[in-house]
Amino acid sequence: MVVLTIRTDKPNAEIGLYDNEQQLGYESWSAHRELSETIHLKIDALLTTNSKSLENISAVLVFRGPGSFTGLRIGIAVANAIADGLTIPVVGSQGEEWIPDGIDRLLAGNDDKIVQPEYGALPNITAPRK
Repeated sequence: MVVLTIRTDKPNAEIGLYDNEQQLGYESWSAHRELSETIHLKIDALLTTNSKSLENISAVLVFRGPGSFTGLRIGIAVANAIADGLTIPVVGSQGEEWIPDGIDRLLAGNDDKIVQPEYGALPNITAPRK
C-alpha cells in the first residue's frame, strides 16, 4: 500500500511517501502563505523523485490537528480531494505518532471518507472592516 502523508499545521509543511510502514520519501518546506501555491508542486516532485505517479497512491493520510486554521484547512482539502478523485481511502490522524497510527488504520481497512480538521480552539474570526 503506497500512502501519501500530508502535514500542514505549522509554517513548515511536510509530505511523505510510504510503502506500508517503510518511508520512501519525505519533503519539508517553509510554506508560510504560499502553501496553497506550493503543495501540489511538492507532491508532484516527491512522486517523481520516487518514480511514482498519483495513480500509484493507494491511500492518503493527513494530520488533522490541532494547529493553524488555514494550514489545516488547505492540507485536509488537498488530502480529501486526492482521495476522492482517485477513489482511495483517506484517514486523518493526530498526536506524536500520527503516521504509524494512521498507517495502522489504513492497513486495517479504515477510511474516514472525509477528514475534518481538529483546530484545538474556536476559529478567531474578526469582524470585517467597513
